Amino acid sequence: MWRMGLSFGRVPDEALLSGLATGDPEFVVAFVRRFQRTVFGVAFAVLGDPQLAEDVAQQTFERAWRHAQVYDTRRGSVRSWLTTIAHNLAIDTARARRASPVAPEDLDALLGVVTETPERRALADDSAERVRRAVAELPREQARALVMAGIYGMTAREVADTEHVPLGTAKTRIRTGTLKVRALLETEEKR
Repeated sequence: MWRMGLSFGRVPDEALLSGLATGDPEFVVAFVRRFQRTVFGVAFAVLGDPQLAEDVAQQTFERAWRHAQVYDTRRGSVRSWLTTIAHNLAIDTARARRASPVAPEDLDALLGVVTETPERRALADDSAERVRRAVAELPREQARALVMAGIYGMTAREVADTEHVPLGTAKTRIRTGTLKVRALLETEEKR
């Protein structure tokens, strides 16, 4: 029972989230209980592994606690905000899982393939410089969004949160920036 005599079951999601932000143990427990099945379900649907899904669920609640103060009701419900966090974390976990260990006896063959030669370095430097120049020609907000997504591997949601813009705006900036850089590189190659 809540201090004011009300059941947490009747407390709106936004109020529980506000209580979570304060760190009040009763609110924290009530918040987790209300959303744990949903969050676990999202994570399990993406990962298919109950142990990893539990880890992602825990990370989701930690992230929600850390960012509860910046939650904006205009961007959606608490449930959708929380499931978006869980989904993004599960995707990140799935991506990280893809890396498979390499047997030590196979390393020599792999190292031979990726060994840099002066010629390869020169070509890589030239390509990187062309990309840098193309990105520099973008409007500042598109360049920032593209670098955050393309270099730092941030999701569109994370870019939106970092830039304090709606998700659709972040997606548009990333996509438009990508298309412009591609067009600039193609134009340069035709010369």
